[in-house]
Amino acid sequence: MICAWLAGTLRRRRGRIVLASTGIAVAVALLAALGSFVASAQASMTSRVSRDVPVDWQVKVRSGANPASAHRATAAEPGTKQALLVGFGTSKGFTATSSGNTSTTGAGVVLGLPGSYVRTFPGEVRLLAGSMRPGSVLLAQQTAANLHAQPGSLVRIGRSGLPSARVRVGGVVELPAADVLFHTIGAPPSAQPTAPPDNVMLLPADLFHRLFAPLAKRRPDLVSWQVHASRIRPLANDPATAYTQSTQAAHHFEAKLAGAGIVGDDLGDALAAAREDAAYAQVLFLFLGVPGVAVALLLTVSVAAAGGERRRREQALLRTRGASSLGLLSLAAAEGLVSGGLGVIAGLGAAALLGRFSFGSVGYGATPAQAIAWAGAATVVGLATAVSASVLPCLRAARTETVASMEAAVGRRRPGAGWVLPLAAGLCVAVGALVVRLSSGNNYQLVLAPEGAPAISVNYWAFIGPALLWVGGGLGVWALTVTVLTKGRRLVGAAARPVTGPLAGTAAAVLARQAGVIARGTLAVALALSFAATTAVLTTTYARQALVDAQLTNGADVAVTKPSSSRTGPSFAHRIASVPGVQAVEPLQHRFAYVGSDLQDFYGVRPATLRRATTLQDSYFQGGTARSVLAALTTHRDGVLVSAETVNDYQLHVGDAIRLRLQDARTGRYRTVPFHYVGIVAEFPTAPRDSFLVANADYVAAKTGSNAVGTFLVRAGRSAAPAVASRLRHTLGPTAHVVDVQHVHTTIGSTLTSVDISGLARIELAAAVALVVSAAGAVLALGLVERRRTAAVAAVLGARRRQLRGLVAVEAAAVLGIGVITATGLSFVIAPVLVTVLNGVFDPPPEHAFVPGGYLALLLTAAVVATGVAALAAATAIQRDPLPVLREEQQ
Repeated sequence: MICAWLAGTLRRRRGRIVLASTGIAVAVALLAALGSFVASAQASMTSRVSRDVPVDWQVKVRSGANPASAHRATAAEPGTKQALLVGFGTSKGFTATSSGNTSTTGAGVVLGLPGSYVRTFPGEVRLLAGSMRPGSVLLAQQTAANLHAQPGSLVRIGRSGLPSARVRVGGVVELPAADVLFHTIGAPPSAQPTAPPDNVMLLPADLFHRLFAPLAKRRPDLVSWQVHASRIRPLANDPATAYTQSTQAAHHFEAKLAGAGIVGDDLGDALAAAREDAAYAQVLFLFLGVPGVAVALLLTVSVAAAGGERRRREQALLRTRGASSLGLLSLAAAEGLVSGGLGVIAGLGAAALLGRFSFGSVGYGATPAQAIAWAGAATVVGLATAVSASVLPCLRAARTETVASMEAAVGRRRPGAGWVLPLAAGLCVAVGALVVRLSSGNNYQLVLAPEGAPAISVNYWAFIGPALLWVGGGLGVWALTVTVLTKGRRLVGAAARPVTGPLAGTAAAVLARQAGVIARGTLAVALALSFAATTAVLTTTYARQALVDAQLTNGADVAVTKPSSSRTGPSFAHRIASVPGVQAVEPLQHRFAYVGSDLQDFYGVRPATLRRATTLQDSYFQGGTARSVLAALTTHRDGVLVSAETVNDYQLHVGDAIRLRLQDARTGRYRTVPFHYVGIVAEFPTAPRDSFLVANADYVAAKTGSNAVGTFLVRAGRSAAPAVASRLRHTLGPTAHVVDVQHVHTTIGSTLTSVDISGLARIELAAAVALVVSAAGAVLALGLVERRRTAAVAAVLGARRRQLRGLVAVEAAAVLGIGVITATGLSFVIAPVLVTVLNGVFDPPPEHAFVPGGYLALLLTAAVVATGVAALAAATAIQRDPLPVLREEQQ
């Protein structure tokens, strides 16, 4: 019987089966694609972070321990590929003579490197000039600039209590990972040096032993040893799991050293940041993927429910012919499996095609196991939804209804929304708004990853607020649709009169009678449109803010930095401005100042002209706009902007006097300089993310005796920045460090920069368009076809074809019009809420959400076209000979 039933259904109801599988296909495609993409993104985070770490372990040999023994133990540790012993010596300073002028630096660091070090750890040293042949003495770039040295120059190394040693420079190098190379192993972040040493020399290991072995005997505190190791990395794809694996291995080896050394786990430190990125990737999956899947599944349920009246007649007929409840359930389950199976096949095929043509891989870069797992999960969800949508109504009817009641219920109007739906909608919205407010208050963090903690924490409470807003909005759409169609019949009839003529009253009555069914279609359209709009707003806002983050990190379109020892003044800006493509240049002083006992970064600016070279958002400041805060700084020559943390710690009020200690260039000592607090700064170009200070550059120069500039901010236009940066490098030479914003944009790793947001947007927005087309077309077309009996009766009573087409047009306009209006309201509320809840994704937070007008116009066009096509198809169907339709309905 089941086979005969399916054969008949496929033969006579194939259109309904295809339409019912549409929602399943979209849900399966979105779930499989998004799940595989996020899994791939997490794996790529681990891979990229591991690849970018030049040294996996830095094992510091404790004073008194045998360096050779620590080296052998590290090399013998399971998982170690290579281990090299590196010496660290402290020099009083370096001296060089060039063109009759002698230059001397302050204290410096001398490294003793084995001959294979550069080959083993290529990310640590990059040659700029000269040669790195075995046995060569190498100078760091800034040290060479300080000494005016070059390959072939003679440099003297000052040794405390010993005669200086003379060496010949073989090459000038850059140390790309100097911050990590010279960090204090075993010290907390607050105790780490603010910057790597200015003066660094690299010696061959044997030369280092000859020069610093005597110093180690006299002053063991000036010579130390480290073992640098590269590790085999069979790490898990998930950064959090990989972090746990790395830290456990490091702790295990440190315990084996029994106090002879401290393990600096550089790989684990890098993975600690990546695990927060991975958590945000999961958050995006929940915030963007789950609503899309839910809307697609709701579309499936709506399509199934659109044929509810037909199913009731069929079930009543089968019950009169002796069909059991189990038989009816079996038939419903078989129909659900067919529609679900077709949807799963179409969805997986669509996901594979999208991955192949948009990402170059049907698995979106995920491993085969991950891709298969997500495809399997999507299949289970799709089949379960399809079967449930078919079986549950049948099961409910079998338990509660008799044959007589089923026959009597056919065509019976169900009660409207009444007061229950509006009340439930209002309650959900109110509770959701309260949760959003509470979960996004002060010090709110969606993802918390404390340094050193073995696990991260995600505030899942924050998901409840947007979820309740979605539910409340959906209930509100349903209630509004039913209310308009039932309570506003006169208005509906007046609006329908131009296209239906004398049948306007009939059209209004039909819409009122079918208010619940139409509300289902309107709900699907509204949720699909609002999901698409909020997704587009969120991804567009992120893309814009990622560029802002890059410019904030770099300082401007192009940043030019000179060595601090060069004491370059503001006049150097004229040389930069002469380079073609440079639109504006602003000098930015960078010093350090003591606020009490706390050493903070200190920036001197020209507030009146700073905005010419860089962009400052209002969100960078508190208590005023960027313009007003800078105006206050301009007005008060001794004004200073401080961080909110400093304001809270010292209970400051605007106008309070602040005494800071700045280094005097004339004496080299820190002296007290008076300032007045005029505002709060949260973010600033090139500034760190913790506490810092901003003041007037002229006042700082007058009080410290130096107008030296740390960085020159250059406006060149984002698209032209790489070309202008190249010209500046050529013009200014190797002593100037030039970086453009596009380079920073591709390398920074803040939060979801690790996730290809453009790829995520392609998946989400493609699914959104499919949902809108399906909701606006499939539900409407199926609903109109199911109600063709009304049109057949009207035709028998003398209705013209134009009037019949008008009936279709009125319902199509009602579904689309109410859907678009309510979707606009939902998007207007939910999109800003998502931006607020996902505040941690944006760094810095955006001033406002960005609306992609072009995409939304395309979306609306797709909805209108889909509705038009569905209405045209339905109008064609109901204009056929009405007698066969009426006879079929009576069977």
